Amino acid sequence: MKKNVLFILIVLVASILASSCKKEVSNTTGWNYRDPNFGGFENHPGYEQETGPGLVFIEGGSFAMGRVEQDVMYDWNNIPRRVTISSFYMDETEIRNIDYNEYLYWLSYVYSSDYRFLYREALPDTLVWRERLAFNEPMVELYLRHPAYEEYPVVGVSWVQASKYCDWRTDRVNELILRREGIIDKYLAPQDQAKHFNLDAYLIYAENLDLPIDETGKGPDGKIQNLYVDPAVLKAGRKGGRVNTGDDRRWVRMEDGYFLPRYRLPTEAEWEFAALAHIGNHYKERIYERRLYPWNGHYIRNDSRGVERGLMMANSMRGRGDNMGVAGALNDKADITAPVRSYWPNEYGLYCMAGNVNEWVMDVYRDLTFEDMAEFRPFRGNIYTDYQVIIDPRSGDIELTPEAENYFDYSGKILRKPVRDEACFSRENYTTADNRNYLDGDLESLIPQMGTSEDYWTKDERFQETVSNQTKVYDPVSEELTAENVGLIYPGATLMSGGNEVLLPNGIKVDLVNKTYILPTGHEKTAEGVIVMPDGSTVLPGGELQLADGSIIYPDQFFRKRTKDMYQEGEWGEHGEWGYGQYDPRNPKINKGNSAQLNKAMSSLVSDRSRVFKGGSWKDRAYWMVPGTRRFLDEKMGRADLGFRCAMDRVGGPIQSKK
Repeated sequence: MKKNVLFILIVLVASILASSCKKEVSNTTGWNYRDPNFGGFENHPGYEQETGPGLVFIEGGSFAMGRVEQDVMYDWNNIPRRVTISSFYMDETEIRNIDYNEYLYWLSYVYSSDYRFLYREALPDTLVWRERLAFNEPMVELYLRHPAYEEYPVVGVSWVQASKYCDWRTDRVNELILRREGIIDKYLAPQDQAKHFNLDAYLIYAENLDLPIDETGKGPDGKIQNLYVDPAVLKAGRKGGRVNTGDDRRWVRMEDGYFLPRYRLPTEAEWEFAALAHIGNHYKERIYERRLYPWNGHYIRNDSRGVERGLMMANSMRGRGDNMGVAGALNDKADITAPVRSYWPNEYGLYCMAGNVNEWVMDVYRDLTFEDMAEFRPFRGNIYTDYQVIIDPRSGDIELTPEAENYFDYSGKILRKPVRDEACFSRENYTTADNRNYLDGDLESLIPQMGTSEDYWTKDERFQETVSNQTKVYDPVSEELTAENVGLIYPGATLMSGGNEVLLPNGIKVDLVNKTYILPTGHEKTAEGVIVMPDGSTVLPGGELQLADGSIIYPDQFFRKRTKDMYQEGEWGEHGEWGYGQYDPRNPKINKGNSAQLNKAMSSLVSDRSRVFKGGSWKDRAYWMVPGTRRFLDEKMGRADLGFRCAMDRVGGPIQSKK
């Protein structure tokens, strides 16, 4: 009997081993997966996304987005609309002071020498605590940095700063994953800024990063075993004891499944869906109570029958001059903000989705967005971008444009810019990069932006504008190029003939009156239609000018269609990628429109920089804690009652695996 049992066990073990060693085969070609002798293409059966640090899983679904409370503000900007949200991940709490201070420390450490401005521009605006008739100076000095406030939500952070924090967090989390897997060594390198890990730079520019390895040449160098090399090379490498080094290693790709999706701000729809948490409030798809707040009931006190009965469910203003109750019986126990894990989480496990601080979301604000938004994953604010790189069409080698290379040298990041209309011309789903104004109520946003630079390039080799309503674009007041701003087109460009012509470094003149290019003598035209200038620069068939250093000047850098914006944003003076607009006495912030254009263009507090925030705060009445309410603020501003939390896309199926 014992022999039979032993025999059965041996058979079972053998069968398990045989099945585990059996190669997985493509059901369309019959070729083996993961086989270096036949290409080594990999698959990942049963892949389940790792939950990133600080996140909780939000199972998506359909819900009625918008107003559930009476519209006491009479804005009529959130009419109910049924939409569907994909599953995603969201921070359990608001970003804390200690979280943001970790970010500031990293910036200060890495950019400790020439580029410390990147640290300074990430600093929250602590002056948001000041009020003309209140003494809040202690908060200005202490709230962000003092250990007593480590668990409190960070405030004074603009939408731009919050988005940059999300980008940084993406890099640090994915860097830690590669370190955990033994693929890379640490990158934290003060005064050597470009050496730190950046996801975009690694994925498209890794061969130029010069990643560190140890003195033996066998340490973590950012690569993994390459299944795509010639089997003879792979075999020779193993014979020589160089396992996973040299030619038999390759860079990690997105297809390998190591990297997590990017951290980002949640969309308005995602935030509202997560706040309502109907996952715990329905029976077989029948929602039996449409919630007013992130909890059941129509009041903000705890309605349980225990000792917690009557306590406040969130941190808000109960009434005029009442921030926290009476001494000895403080109810919400918070005069300003409260620690991020205060009160009760909703069914998704999210804390403070009502009260404490308002929270930024990704969306650009428009009053009538709810009338036109998509039914699946609604969002207003898309600006489609691409990397600023030059790809050799033969070898596939990637180089950065001069502008992007300069940006990479000090930031370690790959510069992205909006895709050009020429790249969108033949598309059906979008025709321009910037879609913030699409269907926002103005006539021009209803009209597809058709045409490419080829429409303006005539047979006599002169750039000729043929589309109406074109204008020069660099001086917003005079609508004319000046000697000071002509260099914005390209360094070295000069204004000639009383402002009627622009001379480019390669000898081409741009006639601003007749809207044409004038080519110098000595140029040649190839069979492919490319015009080669004496200095080696070229004029491409589409009208683009590629200069000798590889940079490209596009036709619409001189002429473009008039703004498609419904609202005049105003010019607040020059500001950097991070910076705040500088005060411009010609354009006071009170009107936000160019003073010379106010008589011919609509002005408004709403602009393309207006971003939505939601959730209510410690200084708001209960009305604003209803998830359907919405307000807006310029993306470069902050408030003492406004913070944020991050989100992440869910890849794969909408239901989280239990394994």
